[in-house]
Amino acid sequence: MKTARREYIRELLHTKPFVSLNELTKLFPDVSNMTLRRDIEYFESQGEAIKVRGGARSMKFITTSMEDAFSQRLGENLKSKERLAHRAIQMIETGRSLFLDSGTTMLMLASQMPDERLNITTTGPNIALELIKKTQTIVNIVGGMINRDNISVAGNQALRFLDDINIDIAFIVPSGMSAENGMTCGNYIECELKSFIVEKARRVVVLMDKSKLDKSLPYTFCKIEQVDAIITDAALPDAILRQAAENGVEIINV
Repeated sequence: MKTARREYIRELLHTKPFVSLNELTKLFPDVSNMTLRRDIEYFESQGEAIKVRGGARSMKFITTSMEDAFSQRLGENLKSKERLAHRAIQMIETGRSLFLDSGTTMLMLASQMPDERLNITTTGPNIALELIKKTQTIVNIVGGMINRDNISVAGNQALRFLDDINIDIAFIVPSGMSAENGMTCGNYIECELKSFIVEKARRVVVLMDKSKLDKSLPYTFCKIEQVDAIITDAALPDAILRQAAENGVEIINV
């Protein structure tokens, strides 16, 4: 009976973004609330749902990002990404502990990274594969659930891994940035991880090409005042420049 019930719940999670505990109680009137809560915990442990107040959110819908597919973005704005990466490398000192975000801009940064004594942690499997071409660099890859859209790892396992690592400089790439909403991305789980990194890192540097400017995705992972520097190829609006100046955020145009 338990197997059949969980299969039915799995079908619901594949067709709906949210399944409430009340809904499950009506569907299975002979099953206790405690048992249904354990069912939700089971699907969370399987990476198929996130337990939230009143029920569960389906991972199928959470990981359906509003960003373009990674493969489509790979060849876009290459010259801009190259300039951003080149400037970011000038901030790196030998022996430091770094965090590299996922995405195509970070892949460019990884490819240009000097072969020096660095300890680098990344959420991007493809970033890690690029970094291990260096002989002196220590590369840590975060474990967890992979988002196919931007080839990044996130989730509770990733947060636990990162909790044990000290980060001198975190290089972060937003999917959008605006004065109203700050740095945004299209995936809730990724947002949670980026927020964690922003709070943890000693210094946060944002790399943003002009395609991300004045663009807001559903989830804000940090405000402009929470970062230390923004490297960009765009002329930033006055509202963003004011926020940066008021909070000591360095703006670097390349």
